[in-house]
Amino acid sequence: MSVDPSEYATSVTRRIEAPAEEIFAVLCDPAAHVAIDGSGMLRAAEAELVTKVGDSFVVEMWNPNMDDYQITNTIVAFDQDRQIRWHPLLTRASRPEAQDRVGVSAGHVWGFELTPIGERVTDVTETVDYSASPEWLQELSQGGRTWIDALTATLEKLAARF
Repeated sequence: MSVDPSEYATSVTRRIEAPAEEIFAVLCDPAAHVAIDGSGMLRAAEAELVTKVGDSFVVEMWNPNMDDYQITNTIVAFDQDRQIRWHPLLTRASRPEAQDRVGVSAGHVWGFELTPIGERVTDVTETVDYSASPEWLQELSQGGRTWIDALTATLEKLAARF
């Protein structure tokens, strides 16, 4: 396992004993994200698979600062069995003080990159990238440090599926 907290992005990499195409299939299934979420914030997700740039999926989330809220994730990078990334946009918030963020992009991108090491071994890197919106970096993730444990836990849960 390796961790890379750069200036604007935080990545965690884990070697998983499974073929890239099997791992990628899990990552393309929004419903599977609830089971592998290491942040503890995902509550539910659409079940329709994403297959290309421009597809989107909705997730129901919760955290102590926002209570219940909804994110619409739009796929911004899709390379079959190699890479999937999405841009989240807050589309519903239950707390009145969060209403001003509905529909306003925080500019960050979440995603996974898969590097096959062998026929049944893949290095999987999960990244949250704030390079397009560094002004949100401190406010939302304490300079990216918030996500290291969540990314690590997500990759552990993903590995446990195989």
